[in-house]
Amino acid sequence: MSVVNNFFGHLRTITKHRHMVIKHCKKAGILWQGLRHDLSKYSPTEFIPGVKYYTGTKSPNEGERIDKGYSVAWLHHKGRNKHHPEYWLDLDLNDKIYKPVPMPNKYIFESFCDHLAASKVYNKKKFKPQMVWDYYYNKERYYLPIHDKTREKFEFLLKIYLEKGEKETFKYMREALKKEKSKENDV
Repeated sequence: MSVVNNFFGHLRTITKHRHMVIKHCKKAGILWQGLRHDLSKYSPTEFIPGVKYYTGTKSPNEGERIDKGYSVAWLHHKGRNKHHPEYWLDLDLNDKIYKPVPMPNKYIFESFCDHLAASKVYNKKKFKPQMVWDYYYNKERYYLPIHDKTREKFEFLLKIYLEKGEKETFKYMREALKKEKSKENDV
């Protein structure tokens, strides 16, 4: 592929994905998060490797890891985007090691929107709802540094989605956020 094809292919992919996340976040009641979702992908630190390692079939971060042994773009990305569990690592003062801490619900919900959008964008017409669970279960569940409470909540969303569908999942998220806001106002 030429640099021009890579540039426009990568730009098209990340923008299409981002727009789908915005659409899902709006339905979930977190439009502002959707509007800010993955803006760091347009920064030179992430965009340039994205173009360089673009294939159209897999994450450019994989290509950068193969080439360098690590991905500068991913290290930059996960440190700036709170919908990634990897963002939520902090030093445990007792054990003196980094451990996952619980993610706030609004970022778990954005993460769900991100996963759903990625499955739809990357699988295109082959998309089936089960693919969202399969990707998480086979590629992330046992590998992500994620707090048990966060894992439980994320998997709960995936199960609602598989059992009741997209509309009910977004309804659940909106209602959960309203309850949280109501509790904050009571304090």
